[in-house]
Amino acid sequence: MREALAVARGISRLFARNGIWCLPEMPLRNGRRADLMGIDERGHVIVVEIKVARGDLLGDSKWPDYLDHCDRFYWGLPPGLDRACLETSAYRPECCGIIAADSYDAEIIRPAPLRPLAAARRKVEVERLARTALRRQVCATDPACAPWACDEGV
Repeated sequence: MREALAVARGISRLFARNGIWCLPEMPLRNGRRADLMGIDERGHVIVVEIKVARGDLLGDSKWPDYLDHCDRFYWGLPPGLDRACLETSAYRPECCGIIAADSYDAEIIRPAPLRPLAAARRKVEVERLARTALRRQVCATDPACAPWACDEGV
């Protein structure tokens, strides 16, 4: 868990320097949860799936479910993790980028190609992301905030 948080921190720093603002642990409408989900300066939705162990990476069969919720998809990995499997057809390298990160910074190893969402779908995703960010902000600044207001399922 600690290493996943370090990777998320490094990616968040890289994204912030490039005008991409993201939230961790963003619930999606299909019941999945994106490790990081953000929006770039052009309004494109970006999802990052973080993997810190080879077994977790090889055993992940749910990752294609994220593709319907973003314009760009990245794998976020620690620098030392063997990423050779991400070059195979099972991991669809033609539609997935790779970012290597530690707790201080990150580097895009392979850019994620733009796979534009339909405008209506992007609007839904951006609004959900904005509402989640606002809800988290209110709950973080108001200790008396009702527990139901901070529930991600609301």
